[in-house]
Amino acid sequence: MLTLCSIVVAGGLLLAQQIGDVPGISAHLNQADIESGRVSFQETVQHGERLFKAFFNKLDGHGRPATQTGMVRTTGPDAHTCIACHNHPRPGGNGDFSSNVFVNGESERMTVGLFGSGPIEALALEMTRELQAIRMVAINQAFLSFRNVPAHLMAKGIDFGDIVARFDGTVDTSGVRGVSPDLVIRPFHQNGAAVSLRQFTNEGMEQHMGLQAQEMVGIDIDADGDGIANELTVGDMTAISLYQAQLGTPGRVLPADPARRQAARIGEDLFGSIGCTDCHVPSMTLRSRMFQEANPFNPEWKIPFAVKKPIGFDMTVYGESPRLEPTADGGAIIRAYTDLKRHNLCDEMDRFFCNENEKTAKPNIPPNTFLTRKLWDIGSSPAFGHRGDLSTITEAIEHHAGEGRPSLTRYLNLSSYERAAIVEFLKMLRILPPGSPHVIDE
Repeated sequence: MLTLCSIVVAGGLLLAQQIGDVPGISAHLNQADIESGRVSFQETVQHGERLFKAFFNKLDGHGRPATQTGMVRTTGPDAHTCIACHNHPRPGGNGDFSSNVFVNGESERMTVGLFGSGPIEALALEMTRELQAIRMVAINQAFLSFRNVPAHLMAKGIDFGDIVARFDGTVDTSGVRGVSPDLVIRPFHQNGAAVSLRQFTNEGMEQHMGLQAQEMVGIDIDADGDGIANELTVGDMTAISLYQAQLGTPGRVLPADPARRQAARIGEDLFGSIGCTDCHVPSMTLRSRMFQEANPFNPEWKIPFAVKKPIGFDMTVYGESPRLEPTADGGAIIRAYTDLKRHNLCDEMDRFFCNENEKTAKPNIPPNTFLTRKLWDIGSSPAFGHRGDLSTITEAIEHHAGEGRPSLTRYLNLSSYERAAIVEFLKMLRILPPGSPHVIDE
């Protein structure tokens, strides 16, 4: 059950103030109540929505006085609520340049949209399992044959390079491309650094609001010296992760004007013919339509088995619509326009992406690589590029250097009408109002 309290403490409850200053969230959720079914899926999601939209304050544990004085835009805490940045065109979306975040105090990033994130996490999980299954087969063959065994890495039709399993049990990953050597697909952050919504949210709560989850710092631990422990319970993190996971999937808004609608149809064909769909893959199919929280590839935190019983839901039946389209064999179609692979998008002719990318390299993530942007919501974006400092789709296309240069060259050789038609097609891909079908008229 939801328990009205300002914090959850061992051995009892501390009741929230009812007058004067009160915390942004006066109720926290017990993970055991979720797993036992005492709190329903819908109640869990509703609590997650309250957390996502809450304006946290000092009574919630906002801030981290032990390591940072006050709020600082470049290092955080830099917000009181998730919707300060994830707000366009409604809560859960992306943000404008003014709501950019700073990673490690150095690398500036535009806020990414979260609609369709449940399906994306589920897709990444299936791709990870496919890649790691290939590796395991190669390792077993190498062991049994006492020789080195090469293997080609493919997941959902996406090429991730090669490995060589050695007969001594080690694996040569120097030929792996677009994914870390552990072969775990990380679909969140613009450089693919987070494996799950839960990791993304745990880290975001800490950086942007100075709120520490139990699973990150431990139970009854005041890690940031603000006098408050258990700022976010394990149940809270499950709830806010499930809320984001069940947000509607983006779809299409068909132009009302016949000329624009015709241009969009032409633009979609051209988008494929010039090679954009090599990376911005229009659709992939899930074998299972179930979303599972928590992700088995999450980092090991202070409470590594905080979620003892994974919570699942059918993404074609539950959650905000439009939902995923089911397939006849129990799977679902994801029309996200991405390959969930990292690519180098800069070269000596255009160093736009290189110059503003990671100032501090992350482990096993080349600093000049970006995860292929999911385009299914690009028509709802207020700005473009990893920093949000590009104001048109055309500008974003024109900065595809490096691995994207062959497609860019073909794009630049098109007529002005054909280039505009591609943009018209991309403008159709949008976040839709809740309850919409997958395709609506303008």
